[in-house]
Amino acid sequence: MHSDPKRLRELSPAAALRLLGSVPIGRIVFTARALPAIRPVNHVLIDGDVVLRCHSGAVLLGAIDQVVAYEADAIDPETHAGWSVIVTGKAEEVTDADEVARYEGLLPPHVGLTVQHVVRIRPEIITGFELIEASRDATGLIA
Repeated sequence: MHSDPKRLRELSPAAALRLLGSVPIGRIVFTARALPAIRPVNHVLIDGDVVLRCHSGAVLLGAIDQVVAYEADAIDPETHAGWSVIVTGKAEEVTDADEVARYEGLLPPHVGLTVQHVVRIRPEIITGFELIEASRDATGLIA
């Protein structure tokens, strides 16, 4: 199915984070063995931070203390309308027992593995955009 052309509209950081928090799955981008790596993971947004969990053998653990990117989106496959958000920041392992317990309760695993590591990304750069109908004006109203 063909859809009408879309226009990109930049989102404010606050709006971008709201959208990121509205979906449960995203992709983390990091370096593994000196090459780019991408993994789909479930996440939760807590106090502006992206929080995810992983198992002990996860290659993602090599990204601890490194700068990573995290991307999530919701784009309709038929109309091609939607949004995409990317945050960039340092990945850190959460080690405080109370924080780990809180995050474990908010973020159940989606894989059949024991996921005992909690990783937090504190966004330093937040970018987001919407794909909207080209016939809408800058306020989002139909022209």
